Amino acid sequence: MSDSLRNKSNNFKPIKFIVWLFVVSSVMFFAAFTSAYIVRRAAGNWNVFELPQVFVYSSILIVMSSVTLFVANLKAKQANIAQQKLFLWLTFLLGIAFLIAQYFAWKMLVSQGVYLTGNPSGSFLYVISGFHGLHIIAGLFILITCLIAAYSGLSQEKNLFRMEIASIFWHFIDILWIYLYLFLFLNQ
Repeated sequence: MSDSLRNKSNNFKPIKFIVWLFVVSSVMFFAAFTSAYIVRRAAGNWNVFELPQVFVYSSILIVMSSVTLFVANLKAKQANIAQQKLFLWLTFLLGIAFLIAQYFAWKMLVSQGVYLTGNPSGSFLYVISGFHGLHIIAGLFILITCLIAAYSGLSQEKNLFRMEIASIFWHFIDILWIYLYLFLFLNQ
């Protein structure tokens, strides 16, 4: 490997470190929320309600988006930029669909009389799913940078690096949502 190529690769390391640092801090953040949920639930004054079925659909959407991103990353490695763009767009649209499904889940909660303010059981659900939604929005911005790279003809090295960063972040928020949904479902 030439020195200039090695130096370029080393320039990517701080960015990757920052992404991993964000992932670890997010894990701690959501671990704190779920721990607080368990402690507060045990204290009493906790309304029990059924999670909207649309959370199942949003979970399916987010898993599908991880599959499409995996394929986009595979196509990028094969230098098949047209297919990479297609699967990046599918991932982006599935991320948007996830957010729309979450919005409808919130509307269903309101129709059940579960609000952000009032009983802590509803507050926790809105805060946990809302902060996850913010992570999805951040992931959508990362996907946009991948799309820009794919359309602008960036070097293969930079294209693959952006795809790697997107994959780390997106697969993390996918796994995070599955954990959060199962946690909420099992602790209703």
